[in-house]
Amino acid sequence: MNRFTATLAAFTLTATAALADYPEKPVNFIVPWPPGDLEDVLTRIIAEDFQKEYGVAAAVVNKPGGGGGPFPGAIEVANAPADGYTIGSFVIGVPILGHKIDIPPLTPARFDPLGIFLTYPFVIATAGDAPYSTMAELAAYAKDNEVALGHFGDVLTPTQVTKAFARNAGFEWGSDAAFDALDCNTLASGDADVINTTLQLILPCLDQVKVLVAITDTRIPLVPDAPTIGELDPTLNIALWNGLFVTKDTPQDVRDKIVAVASKSMMGERAQQVAKDTGALVYWQGAEESAARIETDSATIDRIGEILK
Repeated sequence: MNRFTATLAAFTLTATAALADYPEKPVNFIVPWPPGDLEDVLTRIIAEDFQKEYGVAAAVVNKPGGGGGPFPGAIEVANAPADGYTIGSFVIGVPILGHKIDIPPLTPARFDPLGIFLTYPFVIATAGDAPYSTMAELAAYAKDNEVALGHFGDVLTPTQVTKAFARNAGFEWGSDAAFDALDCNTLASGDADVINTTLQLILPCLDQVKVLVAITDTRIPLVPDAPTIGELDPTLNIALWNGLFVTKDTPQDVRDKIVAVASKSMMGERAQQVAKDTGALVYWQGAEESAARIETDSATIDRIGEILK
C-alpha cells in the first residue's frame, strides 16, 4: 500500500467513525406542551423508532409553558449545543411568533427545521340545525344576528385566522370566548354558536354538526366537502403545523440521521393510523420546503396582524 492509498484509507476510516459517533448517548425530543395531544403522540413514535434504529435511549420530554409563552422547552432547545441531542418538536408559533412576543431566545436565527410532519385538523363547525351551512351564509347571517364564537385562545393561529376571516368578510362576531374544551357538548349546550376546534373533538357527533371550513393546507379526508380556508380567502392560507427543529450549526450528518428515522416514522403504519383516526394530516415535508413554508407563513401572520389591528 503506497502512502497516498494509506492516507486515503485512514481518512475514510476517520470519516466513517465520525459519522458513527452520533448518536452515542441519550437523545431528548422536547415538546413544549403537556403530553397527550397529536404532536406528543407522533413525536413519541419518532423517539421510539429512533431508539430502535440507533440503539440509544430516546425520550420525549414535555416542558409546557403556556400557549402564549414563554415556551421554556423551546428556549432549552435554542440554548442547547448544536449536536443533535436536544431536538425540538414545535408548532408554528415557536419559530415564527416567539421573538415577536418578546421572547428573545426564540428568533429564527437560532433554529433550523428538519421537517414538518403534522397539520392539526382545525375546523370551524356549528350545530346541524344552524341557519347557515357555509362560511358565506354565516357571514350574511352574522351581519344581522349575534353569533358567539368559541376558540382555544386568541394567540392560537386558527383563532387569529377565524377572526381575520370575519373582518375580510365584513362581519363581527357577536361575542367570543376561550374554552378549555370545544366538543359536541359545547354546541349542544349552546355555550357557543360556532366553534374553532380540532376535528377529533367532534368526531363523536360528526353527523349532527356542520363543518363549515378546514383551517388546513389541504382538505381533510374525513370531511372532504369542507373547503380549506385558503380556498375561501387566499390571503389567509395558513395552518397550524408541527415540525422537528435543531439548533443552528448542527452538523448535516446528524440532521440526516434524525430525518432518516422521522420521515420513515411519519409514513409508517402507526402514524398514518393516527391520521385516519383523528383527521390530522400526517406527512413529511423536508428541510428546504419547511424553511420556505415558514417564510411564507411568517408573512401571512404579519398580514393577519394588520387585518386585526
